[in-house]
Amino acid sequence: MTIRTRVAPSPTGLPHLGTAYVALFNRAFAHQQNGKFVLRMEDTDVGRSDSESDQAIQDALRWLGLDWDEGPDVGGPHGPYRCSERLSIYHELIAELVAIGGAFYCFCTKERLDSVRANQRQQGLVPKYDGHCISLSKQEIQTRIDKGTPHVIRLKVPIEGNCVFHDTLRGAIEIPWGQVDMQVLLKSDQFPTYHFAASVDDHLMEISHIFRGEEWLSSCPKHQLIYTYFGWQQPELIHLPLLRNPDHSKISKRKQSTSINYYRRCGYLPDALVNYLATMGFSMPDEREIFSFQEFQDAFTPSRVSTSGPVFDIAKLSWLNGQYIRNLSHSDFQKSLGEWAFGDGRADAILRLVQERTERFDDVFAQADYLLGERATLTAESFNHKKITSDECVRVLYFSQLLLEHLNQRDGELISEAFKKLAAQLDLKLRDCLFPVFVAISGRSVSLPLFDSMQILGLDVVNARLRSAIHVLGGVSKKMSKRLDTEWHQHATRLINTTKTE
Repeated sequence: MTIRTRVAPSPTGLPHLGTAYVALFNRAFAHQQNGKFVLRMEDTDVGRSDSESDQAIQDALRWLGLDWDEGPDVGGPHGPYRCSERLSIYHELIAELVAIGGAFYCFCTKERLDSVRANQRQQGLVPKYDGHCISLSKQEIQTRIDKGTPHVIRLKVPIEGNCVFHDTLRGAIEIPWGQVDMQVLLKSDQFPTYHFAASVDDHLMEISHIFRGEEWLSSCPKHQLIYTYFGWQQPELIHLPLLRNPDHSKISKRKQSTSINYYRRCGYLPDALVNYLATMGFSMPDEREIFSFQEFQDAFTPSRVSTSGPVFDIAKLSWLNGQYIRNLSHSDFQKSLGEWAFGDGRADAILRLVQERTERFDDVFAQADYLLGERATLTAESFNHKKITSDECVRVLYFSQLLLEHLNQRDGELISEAFKKLAAQLDLKLRDCLFPVFVAISGRSVSLPLFDSMQILGLDVVNARLRSAIHVLGGVSKKMSKRLDTEWHQHATRLINTTKTE
């Protein structure tokens, strides 16, 4: 049997550390066994998927040296490698699944589903679909379809008994069927959900082993059912421990940077980052902390993968990166530093900003220091302002994070227009609204043009600076976060929708 592994990210945002972490183990195992490693784009979320994110993920993985044997750009015998290009395959197989009784049409409205789940929560039950449409006759189904009634197709799940499946690291795992929801497999927009697309594609692409995060353990019964209904053999499953924040919560962008590009822009070497990610779930036989990807691949065995949640420690990563930097030759150090500082057109973009504001060449570095390196150290006093309080600064910074996260674009004009709308929604003058953002991004109240600076830095670095500025101002408690999130949702529809369409 040829060993075939895959990584299947969703192109809906910045390239995530978790994608690199999973890709690392899948690629190492496949290549160690003379197999194939596949990149597949799970672009099933039509509203959030975009080509920019798709390309960013590919660029980030290649920067780390985690290239693939088959994928959307290099092709292969099992393509296409984007879900959006495989719709006819899903439609044919979902029809077959309905015909054999493994799935059914559901015409329930969102209002009904919300009501059912609210009642279940009140009774202390697991909120899930109640099987309302499971017994509809073929004639009733066809009548509703002919009328154009919106519908989805759901997975038929047993009511009693337990699902038992095997994980290479954890052995047999048992989950009662009563805890498993009747998952939507085909949405009303005729796109599959991840669960159906991934199961179908893993089978058709002959994936033999799947290394993925342990958050997918609860989804295994759904995937196993799909395989069982079709009579397919399920791939071997290896669920990796989740990356954790220092407080041992699941790593998230609310608490620290999760974008691969953030670490690239901050000057971490790809070999160092790959080395560190490998230590998150694996220990070398001789317990070495510093090793190359090839050494990791040669030594890798699933039996040495830990199941305890590793803490992603920036200080430890920085130490490791320092070891790699000091091991570079002088010429390689000079070359790497130059590529980091001036690659990807960054030097040209910075110089265009500063030229009109420069009287002497030694003005350049004083103006652009925060674009090339870390900004000046902030204190709470950095945000002192005559017209906006410290609490208002936190509010603006918090909403700025959410706004940029939803825009997920680097277009300066689009960002500018969005911030104008944000200031209006918060009943602030634009210059007052932007004051804490200027300070958070540049370390000073007056700097080079803000939105151009954001474009040069990249949204991953911008978000990290906004987050650290909030921390300097005392942070956001759970209670405050809940209040701000509620307020944000009141503004979000107008801010996001109007900005995207205008």
